[in-house]
Amino acid sequence: MLKLIPAALAALLISTSAMAQVKPFPAEFKTQEIAANGVTIHVRVGGKGPAVVLLHGYGETGDMWEPMAAELAKTHTVIVPDLRGLGLSSKPASGGYDKKTQGQDVAGVLDALKIGKVDLVTHDIGNMVGYAFAAEHRDRVSHFVLIDAPLPGVGPWEEILKNPLLWHFRFGGPDMERLVAGRERIYLDRFWNEFSATPARFTEASREHYAKLYAQPGAMHGGFSQFAAFDQDAVDNKAFMAEGKLTMPVLALGGEKSFGPMMATVMRFAASNVTEGVVPDSGHWIMEENPKATVAMVRDFLDAQQ
Repeated sequence: MLKLIPAALAALLISTSAMAQVKPFPAEFKTQEIAANGVTIHVRVGGKGPAVVLLHGYGETGDMWEPMAAELAKTHTVIVPDLRGLGLSSKPASGGYDKKTQGQDVAGVLDALKIGKVDLVTHDIGNMVGYAFAAEHRDRVSHFVLIDAPLPGVGPWEEILKNPLLWHFRFGGPDMERLVAGRERIYLDRFWNEFSATPARFTEASREHYAKLYAQPGAMHGGFSQFAAFDQDAVDNKAFMAEGKLTMPVLALGGEKSFGPMMATVMRFAASNVTEGVVPDSGHWIMEENPKATVAMVRDFLDAQQ
């Protein structure tokens, strides 16, 4: 089931609830609410040509991809969902936050749009969702770009977990949502600052925008649930790897001041055709810190594969 909303109208509706996009997507993009896999996924669709799906991560929503979407829409049909539990997608309290289930969300969105094969471009938690989708639907993914986040259970996962900056991976318990209720901005600022090479590049407007989205009912629960599912994700990913490595061309990008070449190290455990790349002058938040270089690297990789 699809509900189409013109991009301009959607922007107006969102702005009236104090959640206007930091930078609206181009006018050609339409927003749709797509019922898929038991949830409703908020999706932006624009452009013409081969399909590419952009998947966001924690601390942001699909809004992060505007510079990438605007460029790729010149030659591609660009599909930008909000992950379940985040942004303007529905926020089930009952679960489904393991990445295998969310990969099925992506499949359901594409089925509703009548799209078969796609390129994937993913960041952070989006990497994990994208990998699950690619591993279960290997014939539907032509090329795969993963940016600056590990995969549970893959390669040096246990060593990565020991990094004190990743304390939030294990932040849980019955009080975690109560502790951050009304303090979402304080909690999120920690990540925007600590994972940036230059925190000022994650602008005040962006911080306000995402803090309001994460303050919606159920949004922090959805965010925490993404991390709580990591143990199950590790089990699922090991099962995927037992079926064989991904064979489609993979570009593994790390921020220079973040994962850097480690991103390619991780992906070589899970894929056989990996190109390494490093986004210069950037920490984790590549689309805020160096969008020009990130877009160019992704565009060059996808164009080279045509």
